[in-house]
Order: sequence, then C-alpha cells, then structure tokens
Amino acid sequence: MMSTDFPRLNLARARWPLAALLAMPALCSAQESPFLTGATSLQTNILAWMTPVAIILVMVLGGMAMANRMSWAWCLCAILGIAIVFGAPQIVTWVRSLFGV
Repeated sequence: MMSTDFPRLNLARARWPLAALLAMPALCSAQESPFLTGATSLQTNILAWMTPVAIILVMVLGGMAMANRMSWAWCLCAILGIAIVFGAPQIVTWVRSLFGV
C-alpha cells in the first residue's frame, strides 16, 4: 500500500493574505458603474468632436466679421453654444449642488 502524504495547510499563514485583502477596501471595491464609465466616454468623445468644430466656427465668424457680413446675434449664439458645450460638466455639477444631489 502506498502512502501519500499531503502537505498540511498552515491555516495561520493562509489567513494573512485574506486579512491583507480585507484591510484594503479601496482595492476590493475599485470598480465604477458601467453607466458612469459609458457617460464619461460619451462626454470625452463629444468634446473631441466639438473642439475642431468650435475652432472652425470661430474662424468662419471672424472671416464674416472682417467682410462685414455677420449678424452679431450669430456671434452671441456661437459664444453661448461653445460655453455650454465645453462648460457642461461644470454646469451639471453646479445644478446638482443647487438641489443637494
């Protein structure tokens, strides 16, 4: 009959890695919600697309202003639109703080 000796698991040593993991809750729960990740990605993509659009818009408005063919309402609307697009995260934070969310 063959005797197989299995090594005994030292429970005192096995508890230390578990205790170390439980002592670091930030590492255990470091995942964010998928909605927040998707929303952040969408915001980054929109800003990446709108940056060249805003630059071209300002160039066109400058050319129209030099040719004296521009209504100043267009200029004000463009400035307001650019401020809303690029200031959206700050606007959302401000509105959320107003309602205590």
